[in-house]
Amino acid sequence: MKKIVGLLLITLPMFTSEAQSTTNTLLHPWKGNYGGVPAFGTYALTDFKPAITQAIAERLREVDAIAQQKAPATFANTIEALERKGKMYQRVRAIFELYSANLNTPEFEAIELEMAPKFSEMSSAIYQNAALFTRIAAVYNGKEMEKLTAEQKRLVQTYYAQFVKEGALANAKSKQRIAEINKALAGCFTQFSQNQLADENNQYLLLETEADFAGLPQELADAARQEAKERQLKALGCIANTRSSIEPFLTFSSQRALREKAFHLFVNRGDNANAHNNNATVVQILKLRAEKAKLLGFPTFAHWSLSNTMAKQPQRTLDLMLSVWEPALLKVQEDVKAMQQLIAAEGGTFALEPWDYRYYAEKVRKEKYAVDANEIKPYMQLEPLREGMFWVAETIFDLTFTPVTDVPVFHPDVRVWEVRKKSTGTVVGLWYFDPYARKGKRSGAWMTAYRDQSRFDGEVLTLVSNNCNFIKGKPGEPVLISWDDANTLFHEFGHALHGLCSEVNYPLLSGTNTPRDYVEFPSQILERWLSTPEVLNRFALHYQTGAPMPMALVARLAAAATFNEGFSTVETLSSALVDMQLHLLENPEIDPKTFEAEALKALRMPQEIVMRHRIPQFGHIFSGDDYAAGYYGYLWADVISADATEAFTVDGKGLYDREVAQRLLDYVFKVGNTLDPEEAYPKFRGKKASTAALMRARNFPVK
Repeated sequence: MKKIVGLLLITLPMFTSEAQSTTNTLLHPWKGNYGGVPAFGTYALTDFKPAITQAIAERLREVDAIAQQKAPATFANTIEALERKGKMYQRVRAIFELYSANLNTPEFEAIELEMAPKFSEMSSAIYQNAALFTRIAAVYNGKEMEKLTAEQKRLVQTYYAQFVKEGALANAKSKQRIAEINKALAGCFTQFSQNQLADENNQYLLLETEADFAGLPQELADAARQEAKERQLKALGCIANTRSSIEPFLTFSSQRALREKAFHLFVNRGDNANAHNNNATVVQILKLRAEKAKLLGFPTFAHWSLSNTMAKQPQRTLDLMLSVWEPALLKVQEDVKAMQQLIAAEGGTFALEPWDYRYYAEKVRKEKYAVDANEIKPYMQLEPLREGMFWVAETIFDLTFTPVTDVPVFHPDVRVWEVRKKSTGTVVGLWYFDPYARKGKRSGAWMTAYRDQSRFDGEVLTLVSNNCNFIKGKPGEPVLISWDDANTLFHEFGHALHGLCSEVNYPLLSGTNTPRDYVEFPSQILERWLSTPEVLNRFALHYQTGAPMPMALVARLAAAATFNEGFSTVETLSSALVDMQLHLLENPEIDPKTFEAEALKALRMPQEIVMRHRIPQFGHIFSGDDYAAGYYGYLWADVISADATEAFTVDGKGLYDREVAQRLLDYVFKVGNTLDPEEAYPKFRGKKASTAALMRARNFPVK
């Protein structure tokens, strides 16, 4: 998700006009087709510091010029002017963030540590520019508002709310301290991320004998052997310390001792007795956030963070999470009982542990539903599934994708597609796809917009990217992914479609720039199309025979759709609940380990499961502010997603109902943040969302 960042500079460095020539290609306007694209292949690490310094100076000069105008404030000379400026800064920042997430090296880490606080300083300078806020407030409170379009009013309201939230109304002393806090936080976020990446890059599980490969599917074994070769290790194989490698190992390895090692390797990231321990950094972040919230008039950081979301108040999120938590616990108890019985039937005398859960859950699923992950995976080829996503995009969202080879990329693994509206042939943007794990790339999967769609100042095409961490395996062989990975693929593509379908005037309101607890809704609903027979019959093709997935297997998959839902709900919700509890602390002078243990004990966390993101590795909430006190948003959005799905499956004619799909496109995917979600969603659905659909979707009892 996009971050709003910036900074406080007392004096501005000398700047060079964007029109002037410079050898620093980071500062060059993007050239070529599609309104210009990043000039990957021309950027040098040595260019980042001078480019950032110059881009920040240019950005602050532009903002100050708007603030110091003699003419009375109007929508055009203040609000639209802010939307029009900042192009150089936006380009430089986009490339900086791309390197941070995908091409992070020790050399770049040093640059990142030094320069990240400067972005924060700039943000503080902009939000605390009294003359600028006076002009924004004049438009917000002025008579001109009556003449503006609904979208223009929404834009003014968004600017005003952002400035107020970031301290525009605070006194001078508070503003100075808030700026200092923002700068310190930026450094902490960078340190946290780099520590986590170091534990992921530098730690791994060795497979030293052929017996260590027992139970592993061939493609996972091949990937482990390839990983060992790339790391130049003497061992036969190596399991990288990333989710995409560890979780499959925990699911299939029959070597219990190795599963335990792999489990501890992964859950202890950022919590080891080494230079990359994140616990002190976590406490520092929490203290700074709590202080900032109080300076801004809020009792806790959670109250401040939720002030511009759908939820508004922390208690609403806690009520929702706990209403789902209790039935999820009951489901886990049932599942653990079934797994414990299976262990006993096999002659085992041990109690189920967290490193056993995935392994025995897979066995129970196979026994109960005749669904074997190893039976599914041969049909889960990455490339045909990608084509399946394109087919859904064409069928539901009126988009077509055509590969292009004349657009620069930042790594040989990256490919690019031109995206058009099928009905008109109009180009709407580019989609970059970076599917594979590699050293220097943060784990997980995400969507990034290098440039947002807009049209108020000429048609600007969006450039969006999906980045994943699938295991490449042997060169030249099809890449097979798990069912969960396929859901992730569709999920992140949903974010990309949210950007590509955008049809708004102003970039601040474009695409995924929605309230945080609404932005996951479009991505989560897209996952529903993966399991439809229309997709599986056409695109779930056996990697050896090319035959589609048999209908009998499709039916068994549907029957097992809610299996293990208790585990996934508890794993995720425990993280969300701990996140909220951390940020409700007024005085966060804590020991993270003790706090985590006590919080989970109070929740009656099953001993067989751990949080999906333990505190020292919880990058969502400690590598930036975007999801801090906001991890609940995945559940909040899933309530909406489950309810929206029933518009197709219960009230409509199925997931390919064209009338419902058109409403989804018109009131969700096209509108960005031009409509308040509280208004936009009922326009699509005809009513507000309720939790009942979510409970039905997870096979939990509906109250």
